[in-house]
Amino acid sequence: MKGERLFQILGLVDPELIEEAVSVPAAPRRRTPWRAIAAAAACLVLVVGAGLGGRLLLAGGGSGSMAAGSDGAAAGGEAEESVTGDGITGGGGAATAFMSYAGPVFPLTTAEADTGLTAERTVTWDFAMGAYEDGSPRQWGAQVTDDYVLTNPTDSDITVTALYPFAGTLAGLGTIGTTVTVDGAETPYALHAGPYAGGFRDAGVDDGSTWNLSPPDSFDDYADLLESGAYLAQALGDSPSLDTPVTVYRFSDFAAPHDEYRAATQAVTLSIDPEETTILTYGFNGFSRDDDNAWQRYDYFVPDGVQAESDLKLLVVLGEDIGDYTLQGYADGGCDEPIDGVSCTVTREETTLDAVLSELCRAELANQRQTSQWPGLADLSLSLYQRAVTEAVLSSGALADTPADRYIDGRLDDFLWDVLVQERVLYLSFPVTVPAGGSVTVSASLWKAPSYDFGCSGSENVGLQGYDLATALGSNLVFTSQTAALTNAENIEIVRQNLGFDPANGVTEVILDPAEPHYYLEIRPLEG
Repeated sequence: MKGERLFQILGLVDPELIEEAVSVPAAPRRRTPWRAIAAAAACLVLVVGAGLGGRLLLAGGGSGSMAAGSDGAAAGGEAEESVTGDGITGGGGAATAFMSYAGPVFPLTTAEADTGLTAERTVTWDFAMGAYEDGSPRQWGAQVTDDYVLTNPTDSDITVTALYPFAGTLAGLGTIGTTVTVDGAETPYALHAGPYAGGFRDAGVDDGSTWNLSPPDSFDDYADLLESGAYLAQALGDSPSLDTPVTVYRFSDFAAPHDEYRAATQAVTLSIDPEETTILTYGFNGFSRDDDNAWQRYDYFVPDGVQAESDLKLLVVLGEDIGDYTLQGYADGGCDEPIDGVSCTVTREETTLDAVLSELCRAELANQRQTSQWPGLADLSLSLYQRAVTEAVLSSGALADTPADRYIDGRLDDFLWDVLVQERVLYLSFPVTVPAGGSVTVSASLWKAPSYDFGCSGSENVGLQGYDLATALGSNLVFTSQTAALTNAENIEIVRQNLGFDPANGVTEVILDPAEPHYYLEIRPLEG
């Protein structure tokens, strides 16, 4: 599975079978203060999500990933409050702890504090029926429209930078499909992305390890993330820079006896002082090491032009350059059966880690746009993507004070994939001018995925869809009223809520209490 250790095998290289074709002399060994540079850069990055609980996520992460372990299933089955006979439940923290949490609908805010504006808000969930590919009806997710009337009670025009936050992933931008209008006219916006909103956890054994992603799994996690304002400040702030000097070994011109060995592999074996040298890789599939002897081996399946194996393969050296190394071909990724006929060309260059990440982000985006099912990647900017990768490398990779176990083998491929699917809060930024003594209507529309329990979990809440609403979290607007509404409510059955909807008796619009920070709505679709 992408993002996980493919294999971790210890072994020895027979010097008599070392490939003859490639050997690059090492540059003179020198010391560079990359660790000091990294420490300074890391100070720019806010590490978020520390200590978050939640479900176990395997490689790829994200709300749609499969959970493992018993804690998630147990949480998914809990529900402190049941629906009453009229379909209405009371308030107060009884929302289901779903295995996959989609995050709440957040309120509009502004980059400026104390704007002097007041706001009236109406949030509408539209449960219009959709269809599967075969035309059969389905209902999954809701179209959310979040309307605001901003009023300026002063005698001067007020211009603000409006910020509309939403929970999601970079890969999911096309599915979320956000739009913004000001007084009915669609308005262009800039997109800002906060860092990964979660943390890391063990691989199913409570040993304190950090092999797997652990996204936010409750409203409280997002509340902790946004309340101080530091997360928003980082999202709007300058991108961290990684001008750390590196030495890059680039592999190309591959050849191997693929007719005989379909999984032909090439391995690079070397010895380093881990206190002075750190190696990152891209395009390599396997990693083995012997800590006692500072021996390391990196290997990759030799590209054959048929299988989806990247031709871009790099060893990126931070700190002291490597010395001599050997190249050896093997029959497969186990690196147990040496073979002849495997060769490549290796070139060495000196550059910066920023330049390397720029090249890799560009290559990964181009590849994903060609092969993935994520339409949003067509609009994802290189600068936003690279920033997310840089923040991830600084906060949890080799340059972090405490790297996550997930990235211990230095595979940059893992960062490039993970940042696409990691949960985060994104912000749409656009200007709004409210005339003196007047009002402006701002509307944000997006498709909102539900929170849910996994179908194979055995939870009693399988098929239940959860939707959360934050009334004031992270917003500096002064709200004079907030309202929630439903449309196409005939397509759903309300199971639990603290809103007060009663569609059977015509109550599809309710006034919200500004003192309640968290509203929830849990429904089952009526699909025939």
